[in-house]
Amino acid sequence: MLSPTTKRASLLASGAAVAGLLLSSLSGGVSYAADNESCRPDGLYKTPGVDVPYCSVYDAEGREKMGADHQRRVIGYFTGWRTGKNGQDAYLADDIPWDKITHINYAFAHVDAANKVSVGADGPNNAATGMTWPGVAGAEMDPAFPYKGHFNQLNKFKKQHPDVKTLISVGGWAETGGYFDESGKRVGSGGFYTMATNADGSVNQAGINTFADSAVDFIKKYGFNGVDIDYEYPTSMKDAGHPADFPISNARRAGLNKGYAALMKTLREKLDRAGAADGKHYLLTVAAPSSGYLLRGMETFQVQKYLDYVNIMSYDLHGAWNEYVGPNASLFDDGKDAELAAANVYGSAQYGGIGYLNTDWAYHYFRGSMPAGRINIGLPYYTRGHKNVQGGTDGLWGKAAASSCPAGSGLTKCGDGAVGIDNLWHDKDDNGVESPAGSNPMWHAKNLEKGIVGDYVTQYGFPANTQLTGTYARKYDSTLVAPWLWNAQKKVFLSTEDEQSVAKKADYVVDRGIGGTMVWEMAGDYAWNAAKGQYEAGSTLTSLMYDKFKTAAPYGAKKSNKALPAEAVDIAVDFTEFKLGDSNYPITPKLKITNNTATALPGGTEFQFDYSTAAPANASDQSGFGTKVISSDHTGGNVGGLKGDFHRVSLKLPAWQTLAPGATVDLSFNYYLPVSTPSNWTVNISGKTYALAGDLARGTKVVEPGSGTTPTTPPTTEPPTGCTAPAYVAGTVYNAGNEVSHKGRKWKAQWWTQNQEPGTTGEWGVWKDLGAC
Repeated sequence: MLSPTTKRASLLASGAAVAGLLLSSLSGGVSYAADNESCRPDGLYKTPGVDVPYCSVYDAEGREKMGADHQRRVIGYFTGWRTGKNGQDAYLADDIPWDKITHINYAFAHVDAANKVSVGADGPNNAATGMTWPGVAGAEMDPAFPYKGHFNQLNKFKKQHPDVKTLISVGGWAETGGYFDESGKRVGSGGFYTMATNADGSVNQAGINTFADSAVDFIKKYGFNGVDIDYEYPTSMKDAGHPADFPISNARRAGLNKGYAALMKTLREKLDRAGAADGKHYLLTVAAPSSGYLLRGMETFQVQKYLDYVNIMSYDLHGAWNEYVGPNASLFDDGKDAELAAANVYGSAQYGGIGYLNTDWAYHYFRGSMPAGRINIGLPYYTRGHKNVQGGTDGLWGKAAASSCPAGSGLTKCGDGAVGIDNLWHDKDDNGVESPAGSNPMWHAKNLEKGIVGDYVTQYGFPANTQLTGTYARKYDSTLVAPWLWNAQKKVFLSTEDEQSVAKKADYVVDRGIGGTMVWEMAGDYAWNAAKGQYEAGSTLTSLMYDKFKTAAPYGAKKSNKALPAEAVDIAVDFTEFKLGDSNYPITPKLKITNNTATALPGGTEFQFDYSTAAPANASDQSGFGTKVISSDHTGGNVGGLKGDFHRVSLKLPAWQTLAPGATVDLSFNYYLPVSTPSNWTVNISGKTYALAGDLARGTKVVEPGSGTTPTTPPTTEPPTGCTAPAYVAGTVYNAGNEVSHKGRKWKAQWWTQNQEPGTTGEWGVWKDLGAC
């Protein structure tokens, strides 16, 4: 989530470019004992040798237990800075709709200078552990706890609502690479960047161990159920994240993904060991980007296997970091996104006409590697907006260019963000000047819509007699599932959420078996105060989701939509050698297949896997493995949503390629839109199909293939009769599988080639001799 003063976007969150179909690694797995293993969620990594008490949190189907009336998650971020001590209205633990939610993420803790989790020094001004609210009903301290502040309050109300889980969220937009000291000054300590990654790009395992140990100690001390990591961002894309961090983060771009993976693995293992000792499973979650630009530089988000669930930040998809005026968090694409159109996304065959700045695309990105129930979509309880909008339909898909950008933004060209009464939270730039963003709590946007000037405006620097200019007309696009306010007189566009859009998103969650929703942040929700005649902070949208979810069917708990083999073999598939940053399109990572069994794999052995329909069905290889998409749940563009989850891919070891025990072979792929780690792998060995242990599927037994003996000689190919293949032409590009005739013989290309004459490349070269013709 983002700023410790207000919800702020990554200035690069929407990105203009898209990347290749990113694939990631599956490591070898092990089989587990029954009992707690029977409750382990599908695909969740288990620390070897540890009896993790999954059944304390999950049922026998691997679904999270959240109470009889909570079939889906409603996760709310609760911030530490709305204390009421700054003259503005407070939002305290008593204001949380405890009976409507399932999880609370406290925002934020940070990584301190010693690489430990911290919320700052204890004391009466520490909102988390020391502050009190004398005379405020509901804010009385519980003397059973040795600390005060929000943490005391959260645990007090958890006694009354034992099904609600709390997590400490570490990081955020402004505290990923540093933290705020007691005076409110930001200290650029390096934060996640230096804790997880050394200056030379190598993994800082010592820093990670210190952090993970402190995280375990922290949640035990303050009664949290787990840790939520909000690292913005471990991507190889240059200038991503907070501009103040660029001197530290950009120098480490090549190693950020490795550091992130090591961090999440270490956290998972230390939380598992602590949970086994304490008899309760501790949750590990992340706030994940939804931007195709950021995900392009995160390889295949291979940390997903360590997470109980992922919360997608499926908002900040458009905003004042550029001139393109569009929805903050549309559910679907409409084929008209001006930013995507400018990048020729709709016109390029490589992209398949798929628009990638919407919630549905982001959900499908993660669905390729996780069960639907381990994914939660994000909803914003705040607005974003522009002023001086030109063109578009009631501002939608218009443009609003700014003459200058906020200080410290790292941008040279940005959008003309709304200000004043249309920017109630008044974010400040590095010079203390209001940063234009159109950023408002949703309750203020509702008052603008109704032409009401709430009595709270004096708390935000406006006089009591403030008058609104123009009318804020509510608009709605049913294809996008996006409402907005349009002030035609001021040319102001404010992207909003309300009952209509949230109801549609809740139906989307129910219909697709998704785990639930996450909201940033609860203080932005609204309710009507009839006595005052104005909207104020409330729980209208949260209650709507609760009502939709309480009678829903259980969420989807399996990664695959089809039955997979119950027996698995230990063959590892790892996607490596990703190019960095803006050099990574199109991406051609290496897929390394390692045979960890005691059985040789014969030539022609077929592997199959699924990857997400967030990318078009055009994956291919250049290495002679015959990679092809053999089935697709969705084809064409994605206006109104992607219709299915997976493309199924087949590849085969070349006929001449035997893979001995312990041996590795690699091949190069091409992809054109990012997806997360491909899953649902199978391998056919001598006529029998197995799963792969690295998929971490529930109920899978790891076995040795067959009887342990397989043919070691590659199968032969019968020579063709007659030179029916086209003649070889020098200079022509030939791809894997292309056949030609040359000098009375037939030849087959094993991978991409140009100007390599058949008969000159040797037995193991690109051209395979198929015999005389």
